[in-house]
Amino acid sequence: MKRFRRHGQESQRDRLKQELFQFNKTVEHGFPHQPSALGYSPSLQLLAIGTRSGAIKLYGAPGVEFMGLHDENAAVTQVHFLPHQVELVTLLDDNSLHMWTLKAHTGLSELLEIGRFTLTGPPGAPPSVTRVTAVLAHSSGELLLLGTEGGHVFIVEVPGFRELEERNISLDQVASSVPDDYIGRRNLEHVEALQENPVNPNQVVIGYGRGLMVIWDLEKQSAVQHIPATQQLESVWWTEDGDYLLSSHSDGSYCRWMVSGVDVNEEEEKSDIPYGHFPCKAISKIIQLPTEEGPPFLLFSGGMPRASYGDRHCITVIHGKTHVALDFTSRIIDFFAIRDGPQHTGTQHTGTQHTGTQHTGTQHTGPQHTGTQHTGTQHTGTQHTGTQHTGTQHTGTQHTGTQHTGTQHTGTQHTGTQHTEGWPVIQTPYLVPLHSSAITCSHHVSAIPLKLWERVLAVGDLQSTHYSKKPWPITGGQNLAPDPPQRDLLLTGHEDGTVRFWDASGVCLYPMYKLSTAGVFHTDADPNDNMNQGSEGEWPPFRKVGCFDPYSDDPRLGVQKIHLCKYSGYLTVAGTAGQILMLELNDEAAEQTVEAKVVDLLQGQEGFRWKGHTQLDVREEPVLFPPGFQPFALVQCQPPAVVTALTLHSEWKLVAFGTSHGFGLYDYQQKNNVLIKCTLNPSDQLAMEGPLSRVKSIKKSLRQSFRRIRRSRVSLRKHHVTNSNKLQEANARLEAELAEMELAPVQRKIEARSSDDSFTGLVRTIYFADTFLSDSSHNTPSLWAGTNGGCVFAYMLRLPPVEHRAEEPVTAQPAKEIQLMHRAPVVGIVVLDGHGAPLPEPLEVAHDLARSPDMQGSHHLLVISEEQFKMFTVRRVGVSWFGSSRSEDYGESGLVVLTNQGDVHVVSLPNVKMQVHYPCVRREDVSGIASCVFTKHGQGFYLISPSEFERFSVSTRCVVEPRCLVEVPLHSSTQRRPQPDGASSAHRNARQDSEDAESAAKRVMEHALLNDEKVLEEIQKSLEGDQTSILENNVKSAVA
Repeated sequence: MKRFRRHGQESQRDRLKQELFQFNKTVEHGFPHQPSALGYSPSLQLLAIGTRSGAIKLYGAPGVEFMGLHDENAAVTQVHFLPHQVELVTLLDDNSLHMWTLKAHTGLSELLEIGRFTLTGPPGAPPSVTRVTAVLAHSSGELLLLGTEGGHVFIVEVPGFRELEERNISLDQVASSVPDDYIGRRNLEHVEALQENPVNPNQVVIGYGRGLMVIWDLEKQSAVQHIPATQQLESVWWTEDGDYLLSSHSDGSYCRWMVSGVDVNEEEEKSDIPYGHFPCKAISKIIQLPTEEGPPFLLFSGGMPRASYGDRHCITVIHGKTHVALDFTSRIIDFFAIRDGPQHTGTQHTGTQHTGTQHTGTQHTGPQHTGTQHTGTQHTGTQHTGTQHTGTQHTGTQHTGTQHTGTQHTGTQHTGTQHTEGWPVIQTPYLVPLHSSAITCSHHVSAIPLKLWERVLAVGDLQSTHYSKKPWPITGGQNLAPDPPQRDLLLTGHEDGTVRFWDASGVCLYPMYKLSTAGVFHTDADPNDNMNQGSEGEWPPFRKVGCFDPYSDDPRLGVQKIHLCKYSGYLTVAGTAGQILMLELNDEAAEQTVEAKVVDLLQGQEGFRWKGHTQLDVREEPVLFPPGFQPFALVQCQPPAVVTALTLHSEWKLVAFGTSHGFGLYDYQQKNNVLIKCTLNPSDQLAMEGPLSRVKSIKKSLRQSFRRIRRSRVSLRKHHVTNSNKLQEANARLEAELAEMELAPVQRKIEARSSDDSFTGLVRTIYFADTFLSDSSHNTPSLWAGTNGGCVFAYMLRLPPVEHRAEEPVTAQPAKEIQLMHRAPVVGIVVLDGHGAPLPEPLEVAHDLARSPDMQGSHHLLVISEEQFKMFTVRRVGVSWFGSSRSEDYGESGLVVLTNQGDVHVVSLPNVKMQVHYPCVRREDVSGIASCVFTKHGQGFYLISPSEFERFSVSTRCVVEPRCLVEVPLHSSTQRRPQPDGASSAHRNARQDSEDAESAAKRVMEHALLNDEKVLEEIQKSLEGDQTSILENNVKSAVA
């Protein structure tokens, strides 16, 4: 009976666990790492980005996001939406094509792969024959044209990926129709571009690498016109009226060709080199956008003078006499235009994809003033010196329809509206530039009070005046996710000394406000060295766009720790050079001097000499701080080592901090030091070197890296044959050794560590608590600090009465010192009240947002060390509240732990029992594990790349994930225009007959099936089965 009762209790606890805990990776915030392809659907109003790791991400209206991952570990090289459908095709660099669809399931859309295809050539043909270089999704929605490296064009029926061999356009067919004098001089090379005639869908232009362009009639299967360009071809654009072709070339030129049905002589070529006369880089893409009246917009990427500006990443916009080179901060992968009008779904914007940071800006080129030079302010990236100016030159008086350009860099998505004066950038609601400067730390604050939230938004709006007022132009899909239950902030610290505030309440991580701490110090940055300034008459007429700046002028500015009190509005920020800034929120600009209070953590110990970086020099003159968080106190640690622990108690007006040498307590009301404690081990000399002492100059290290690469290549060439056998033997030995080795276990015995280990005095955690420290009947404020050597220090604090708080000093006296037997680093300290609940945050009870702690029962001290829970190593720890999914009234506090294996564990409080554990981060992902931050409600964030946060949840109740629906456009497959495929009438009639027969058979089968109960049961079972396998086995029927 005892066993059965125990079993019942266990099963009840298991049910409760299911109601409390559930692991989900919910959404990825930020900009996709290493983007490699960009696509856009005007009918769906969706943007697609492919990456080098094989991911495909779709974005629509804010909150509408989808993600898919190819099984192949290959880069996505092209993305193409099928016109007026919910399907898209991706091309990978392994030459495989993949069909994806947005399929509705239980009222929500999900991105599914429904087919894959690889071109197969004739037996014995070289791979270049079928290596795809250009893809055209035909406007019929039923055909894909695939241009290859061998110069052939294959025509494939979609979505079933059936090759129509009789329709293929071979190189021989094209060559036989081209004038002999052209073929005699040049090989045509690969297919570089495929474009459809916007007016006549039967015609496509095939652009070959050597420059020849052939207009081909799909119905007649013959060439209509040949355009023999002389330069290497980069891209082709067919104007909207169908009258002209634009071609861009490798020498920085572009040409305009009339489409007349008559072959063009080379002498008639109209070439223009916008940035000649010196050699220029290739124009990789060109597009032309008509306007209702006046000249069209011409946009192209590249074309810069090779010697002077070959390192610039530019998109040039030319409209009449207006000419601007948008100078991006990272490599441009692709760009597209979104247009307004009855035949276009969406506004005419330009979207750009870069390779460094994500920008989405929209440039409106509209009412422009003759001869005026406008200079606007734009904040970009890692900024130490204030605002940066953009010089833009406008001439002409044309007013156009709205058009936006979207550009994708390797880290920045931009959309600019070409309708508003100055072509301002549109603020992006997603794809945020998290890594405009490298992220060095994170801090999450849950349930922000409305007043603080509105104040932060207000000061953030003052920083965004240079953005366009236009709404975000990409609006596809419906966001069906409920409104967030609370307001959450994610704060990220960066290498350039900035702290960025993000709205982390919902699916979109939205930028709210940026704080820069660099203004307090003299730095190596020159205020006059401003890349964003454009001088009048400068050629090319550059205008800086983007905020990706991964190189910090002074790495000592890097933010290492952040702590925000959401009730008082106080913020403390600690940095790489031992600086701790106290800041408070001010709605007005203020000019003030910040005085530094020096804290000598060595306490006069002899025999130590700091070999690391110097401290930052504080500005002695008053500094004008903009509205927002403004510094009013500064603590400077000596030696100026990295601050490793930080906490703030706004009710007591105290801030505590720790470094590798000790910890201190500072009273920011009286601006006095209260406590200084040195924790340095006499044998620990490494702690005196500092993290930046061995950093070499970037030029020197780069030079050495290139030399090493060259040496290794030479040595590989020399010894490739002789060393191959040795290499195989070494690999075999290594494999044998690895097979014998026992891999790192998830659990191991706790082993004692030597006190001679380096950095034993490094302070890992610091904590304030109002608890029973001296005896069990009198609670008192206290400070706790844990070190890398397994030592815990506890101090009693005496705070004067509130009425004398400004005059009487705060005092601290040592109460306890605990040395853990195994000497493992202490990573967390928590005091639990009489009910086993963690103590509330400062001012939380005063604001009636938490229950007063139980002071009747005994309190418990929970010390979390790296190996205390018999896990391999504890890396991150947090306390979270887990609400039940069944009962709103029930919930439990739990300790959330991330191990160095990448697993998340939830441990119950106060009895410290393991509840659940889930694999979360790959064990090899050291930076991901180190960057993890937990929230107060069972969620977490960690960096999956320098530019992306993965969001996850361990709670059943608190889950933030995309919930959206994308419907088939009205102009869907059932309303397609007549198929311009040139198929024989017999082929079309045969297909029509088969479809009629099929529909008749379906009606008969429906009548029979619906009157047979057994068959109905079988249908029900099959519907509940694996829908994905059905889709893959029968792609056509799944899509239909």
